[in-house]
Amino acid sequence: MSGPTRQRDERERRQWTGDARAGESESTGADERTDDGDEIDLEDLDEEDLVRTADGELMHEPTGLIVEEDHVDRGPEWRAFNHSERQSKSRVGAPVTETMHDKGLTTTIDWKDKDAYGRSLSSEKRSQMHRLRKWQERIRTKDAGERNLQFALSEIDRMASALGVPRSVREVASVIYRRALKEDLIRGRSIEGVATATLYAACRKEGIPRSLEEISEVSRVERKEIGRTYRYVSQELGLEMKPVDPKQYVPRFSSELDLSEEVKSKANEIIETTAEQGLLSGKSPTGFAAAAIYAASLLCNEKKTQREVADVAQVTEVTIRNRYQEQIEAMGIHG
Repeated sequence: MSGPTRQRDERERRQWTGDARAGESESTGADERTDDGDEIDLEDLDEEDLVRTADGELMHEPTGLIVEEDHVDRGPEWRAFNHSERQSKSRVGAPVTETMHDKGLTTTIDWKDKDAYGRSLSSEKRSQMHRLRKWQERIRTKDAGERNLQFALSEIDRMASALGVPRSVREVASVIYRRALKEDLIRGRSIEGVATATLYAACRKEGIPRSLEEISEVSRVERKEIGRTYRYVSQELGLEMKPVDPKQYVPRFSSELDLSEEVKSKANEIIETTAEQGLLSGKSPTGFAAAAIYAASLLCNEKKTQREVADVAQVTEVTIRNRYQEQIEAMGIHG
């Protein structure tokens, strides 16, 4: 195609495009784009008419105008069609976690004395790897603050495993402990005491409550110190803890006592009814839940002794008897 012909075709194409845009603007009344190339103010367009295409572009549906076309593809540059391909092509490690003092970013040397092919190392190489592991552990913590944090987080992980709480609780406890360390709340208190108090606070925050008695059983500090440290940390950090709902204890206690769903439902009903009458105020939630379960087991003909319920809830039989009498009187069961 000759030069003049190409130029004439280009002029005709531009003229046709300009006429079409002008006609479309007149028919729709949309202010698409000025001749200077200025972008349209999005406030002039109805948000309901803006749609996101599969390519990530933002389009004005009535006019077909592309409002946004520059977008960043945040996905990988490779493609995978199954899980094994995705795992083999991925170049990232484990996610960052608050449960490790270095957030899991430090490289660890495997304890297995084997090479990449699974063959055993020679005695000289084993001795070398042993020295490397030793120095690796030493340089992971650069000062006393990191050693403090490393020990505390390992204690939180140990206690959380013993209590059987999910990983989310460990993450929250680790974040609370880091905040306490940053605010210098550890000074004058034992690391174990603050670590246990943060784990107790995390359990309450995540709606998976554990009583102070259960926490103290897996901790190396006494119950009184845990409670005192918890109150101090929660007040200083402004954690704003809500009172524990006794109904949160019902599923766990009932499962340990091998009770039916009917008993659980009845116990929840007793707790709701009596709490509305103000009986829960000032009472221990574990004892209140245990008494409701005991009363529900009697009403549903699945009788459990006060000793059995007390052992599961870690309260005394006297507590269960007192709460039980108050609850059945409030429910009007005596009549």
